[in-house]
Amino acid sequence: MPFTVVIPARYGSTRFPGKPLADIQGKPMIQHVVDRAAEAGADHIIVATDDDRIAEVASTFSDVCMTAQHHQSGTERIAEVISQRRIAADTVVVNVQGDEPFVPAENIRQVARNLTERPETLMATLATRVHDIAEVFNPNTVKVLTNASGNAIYFSRSAIPFDREKMMSGNKEADPSLYLRHIGLYAYRAGYVQQYVGYAPSALEQIESLEQLRAIWYGDVIHCDIAVKPPPVGIDTPDDLVTLNQTLAGV
Repeated sequence: MPFTVVIPARYGSTRFPGKPLADIQGKPMIQHVVDRAAEAGADHIIVATDDDRIAEVASTFSDVCMTAQHHQSGTERIAEVISQRRIAADTVVVNVQGDEPFVPAENIRQVARNLTERPETLMATLATRVHDIAEVFNPNTVKVLTNASGNAIYFSRSAIPFDREKMMSGNKEADPSLYLRHIGLYAYRAGYVQQYVGYAPSALEQIESLEQLRAIWYGDVIHCDIAVKPPPVGIDTPDDLVTLNQTLAGV
């Protein structure tokens, strides 16, 4: 199952500037991501960035592709990589975010395999079960609804499905087992990425600030499987990084 991993990595971040270069156990975060992609068995790994600082560091352990600064999403940045490198249209490309240093290699393989095994699927992604009621109502936790075939119906920062019996009163009550948290890991064929960026942005993706809603808007099939391994907690702020390093050091 050959596949290519492209890792979009940008320096600018409102809450954590320079996050891909943050030190984790003596290695920059972006190197940990590259390591996970290698463990997953990717045939080719490319770091896609618009920043010279990231490129200089990443070039010591990975192939690097410099991209424009105007991209609004990781998928748009990957489309430029596909054009620059002339990646064949039928190549399976996995989008692994540059700030996920401990993304399980098993999940990377899973999302690539799911796309490969489903020729009618244009994009594959993953989700995990929600166990905490706070996640249901947290707008930073993206929820996904799927149909009987495991294809995504909708993604939202809101609590979907709306539990009429529990939520109609306005109380923040819910059964967490009804909800799936989306994991931002995508696989698609290179040809579809070029198709995707040719679409006009949709109102839904702009309202929710979720790029995958563009595909939903245009009726494209996104398969969403339950991740074989639960993903680790994300690193969104410098404080998150301090906590992580303390945990890894056994403090």
